[in-house]
Amino acid sequence: MRPAALTAIAFLSAVVLAGCGGGGDNTAAEEPTADTTGSETVSAPEWAAPLLLEPGSEGAAVMASSDFAVGTNRVSFLLVRDDNSLVRAPVADVYYRPDPSGPTRRAVARLVPIGTEASAQEADDVKEIYLANLRLPRTGKQWIVVQPRGVAFQGFQILDVKEEPTAVAIGERAPASNTPTTATKPAEEITTARPPDTLLRYSVAADSLNAGVPFVVAFATPAFCESRTCGPTVDVVEAVRKRYENEGIRFIHVEIYEDNLPGNGFNRWVEQWQLPTEPWVFVVDRDGIVRDRFEGAVSVGELQASIRRNLLDR
Repeated sequence: MRPAALTAIAFLSAVVLAGCGGGGDNTAAEEPTADTTGSETVSAPEWAAPLLLEPGSEGAAVMASSDFAVGTNRVSFLLVRDDNSLVRAPVADVYYRPDPSGPTRRAVARLVPIGTEASAQEADDVKEIYLANLRLPRTGKQWIVVQPRGVAFQGFQILDVKEEPTAVAIGERAPASNTPTTATKPAEEITTARPPDTLLRYSVAADSLNAGVPFVVAFATPAFCESRTCGPTVDVVEAVRKRYENEGIRFIHVEIYEDNLPGNGFNRWVEQWQLPTEPWVFVVDRDGIVRDRFEGAVSVGELQASIRRNLLDR
């Protein structure tokens, strides 16, 4: 279990692109290949090769989500050029072939802001991310090719699709985690956010599940997040709390490391929720059933829409 990095430099140091993206002419070219492990070279499938050879700069779809399973998946990613700059076209097309013998499908990915206006981000922090929903009907390796509209660029990635997700899935009961609260500990001991966030008043089990109260829980570590989206994720949940707390919904933040120290490894709550990465946000109804989940960055708009759909309209 290891948090996934969400920085262009970290990703491109581990992924070597070869042959992706076309030149400026229409001459024949070899099928694009990619070294996605540092030691193993794989070839693009036949349907993807023509897309990758179209004119434009080469780059990568840097995934911000990784827990994919058979069914509809929320897929989030960055588009990174080979010079580590980000593509920021408002809309991108995602091509994939769920059935090897079927047609190539196209999904639309939209660039959405993450964090809030109040988020204290560094100049090179990620402030936007692409989101798409892909229907993946089978297990195994699934190639995607991404082409932003209005920008000559081709990015790709290979998704690992499992039969079931690793983290607690939509429709499952939320684990009864006795998460810490300010009722028993000082806020500075519960969260790595400075100043401490205000999402520490309620526990998952005693204050929410046992009380039959719907809640939103964020698993994130603002001080030690490798992906640099944890702080903004907590900020997003805090912003949404201000809008919906009076509707009887509770909002909770849980750190991921034992005693909030990375050297101690992951805490029991990460294990209970079977989180393969971080950050995560779950939306849980009054019956304790997970109605929505967000791996990686989540926008204010996404979370508000989920709350309206899953907690207020039921």
